[in-house]
Amino acid sequence: MDPKGVWEMPLSTILVEDSPTIRDNLIPAMAELADVQVIAVAETASEALLALEKHGEDWDLAVVDLFLKSGSGLTILRACQTRGSHQHVVVLTNYPTPEMRRRCLELGADAVFDKSSELETFFEHCNTARAEARNHPRETKR
Repeated sequence: MDPKGVWEMPLSTILVEDSPTIRDNLIPAMAELADVQVIAVAETASEALLALEKHGEDWDLAVVDLFLKSGSGLTILRACQTRGSHQHVVVLTNYPTPEMRRRCLELGADAVFDKSSELETFFEHCNTARAEARNHPRETKR
């Protein structure tokens, strides 16, 4: 495949969010504002862990909510600690207290964003991750 084709691919994303309303608004916004393609959606921690396992090295970004239908986003952050260097994990939450931000960053989150007031910064982060993916494309598996 032409390397340019690899660089122009959307940012493959796993979205861990249990609110259908937020998902229905966030997915098209991410696609339009950051060229993000959601390849898996999970509403629980166990669904998220399965999606991460299924997609292995094929995802570039995981967007994780902390409070889910079942389980916690912190469980997902722990599971992502051994991710590839091209993979970014961000927390998008309604509960961005200083203590929760600290815990998320300690568990390996690249960033933590407040759903109600930091969406613009979240989209900027997605675009930064996309630019990094363009500059450092991962090897395709043969």
